[in-house]
Amino acid sequence: MAKVFVFDHPLIQHKLTYIRDKNTGTKEFRELVDEVATLMAFEITRDMPLEDIEVETPVQKTKSKVLAGKKMGLVPILRAGIGMVDGILKLIPAAKVGHIGLYRDPETLKPVEYYAKLPSDVEERDFIVVDPMLATGGSAVEAINSLKKRGAKHIKFMCLIAAPEGVDVLKEAHPDVDIYIAALDEKLNDHGYIVPGLGDAGDRLFGTK
Repeated sequence: MAKVFVFDHPLIQHKLTYIRDKNTGTKEFRELVDEVATLMAFEITRDMPLEDIEVETPVQKTKSKVLAGKKMGLVPILRAGIGMVDGILKLIPAAKVGHIGLYRDPETLKPVEYYAKLPSDVEERDFIVVDPMLATGGSAVEAINSLKKRGAKHIKFMCLIAAPEGVDVLKEAHPDVDIYIAALDEKLNDHGYIVPGLGDAGDRLFGTK
């Protein structure tokens, strides 16, 4: 079954408070999301494989560790997921970035894919799917469906804030996908918004209404 990791690092929790604050403006909101994404990337990459190489220090030759060349891919769910990409790329600059766009069908309320552009070597990459919010779980499930359909086998999901309902839906649909969260909130309200949440992440990132 999927593991759920909730990050309690003081820096993440501190910055998340200001992300939640309705008085935080677009510029600061964007910078904070970027910073929290970097901090979360530090944790989410903890299990990346290493190998030994020989290196010569100013004193002598020694064995030291480097990443074992595992190929990484980031997939933001459009549009709000874009706000987390640069923060992760600071730590994993060689990662390739795909994009998946989804909209909600007004009749069925189910997410429908309208755009997918992924690296050509999907089968060989470890993917991190990113979206600031995991609310109902519908978009995350559909984005991961899209990746698996194209051959992805190793996927993690990362978000800032999740509702318990969304976590349950994602775990049920994709028991092989671990979930990384900065904060697990109380619930969804009648409109599908996370409570207490942070409002609409896309609008706050891009200054739209």
